[in-house]
Amino acid sequence: MNVLVTGAAGYIGSHTCRLLAQAGHRVVGYDNLSRGHQAAFDRATDDGQLVIGDLANSALLEETLRRESIEAVIHFAAFGLVGESVQYPERYHRNNVEGSQCLLEAMQQANVLRLVVSSTTAIYGTPKQIPISEETPPDPINPYGQSKWDVECLLQEARGRFGLGYAALRYFNAAGASLDGLLGEDHDPETHLIPIVLQVALGQRERLSIFGSDYPTPDGTCVRDYVHVLDLADAHERALQRLSPGDCVEVNLGSGQGTSVLEIVEQAREITGHPIPADLAERRPGDPPRLIANNHRARMELAWEPTHSDLETILSSAWDWHRNHPHGYAQ
Repeated sequence: MNVLVTGAAGYIGSHTCRLLAQAGHRVVGYDNLSRGHQAAFDRATDDGQLVIGDLANSALLEETLRRESIEAVIHFAAFGLVGESVQYPERYHRNNVEGSQCLLEAMQQANVLRLVVSSTTAIYGTPKQIPISEETPPDPINPYGQSKWDVECLLQEARGRFGLGYAALRYFNAAGASLDGLLGEDHDPETHLIPIVLQVALGQRERLSIFGSDYPTPDGTCVRDYVHVLDLADAHERALQRLSPGDCVEVNLGSGQGTSVLEIVEQAREITGHPIPADLAERRPGDPPRLIANNHRARMELAWEPTHSDLETILSSAWDWHRNHPHGYAQ
């Protein structure tokens, strides 16, 4: 299948491009490289083509879809920092929502009717019931989550308007790296817990701040559901194979297991052999005590299993990447 991947040079996008290429698909990447890395795409696809362009450039999108005879699109290109979205909400609406609208318009014009979208469980806000199922009403509490829910609404409208078949894959906490150490996580700024913990182990940060130690959880720290990036990539390829025009697939992607901040730190100390000094700090506003996926629907509809999402595999693969690439793709 000829597949266009937006955000192909990003963290999850590059891992997915590699899996798609290994599965025999022809991958065409589309990325403006504002937050992605050319090297990530190049490593992921030996002979893949990367079109450098913005989502706002609907003419270039349509031209690419037609020229490359694209049959389906996987859409990763979006800003994804909650704190930044609060500071710059208009930036998130413009890039995430309006950019997705441009993509949908180009797909309609080029008659491309299959789309897999990177969504997020941030659309649920702070749900009352754990684990979180797809029946949980959307109630985003920040502009990032709102922008992703707005995109899902656009997908629903496009399905009715021109027969789009779409899959909205709602991630929990993406983590880990490729098992051969070729691809990994390289963000600037880095806001994810596991890379920050490993940066402390490498001496790139002095200490870790643990925000909140009095939550109603077994050890008092927040509990989250971590899912390996390889399992996320696998879900995208499965959704791609599953989709037909007019379909609608909306699933949560998580391990179904909760891991606390202290459990992450203790396991990282064991794997890295470094002390990883940590300080307890005040809670951050808006951090729920527990967020864990009910992934039953993904298992049923996509025949998906999170086979790499145990904590040891996540941390070991991430540690191999960060230890061998202390400056990410820049070295």
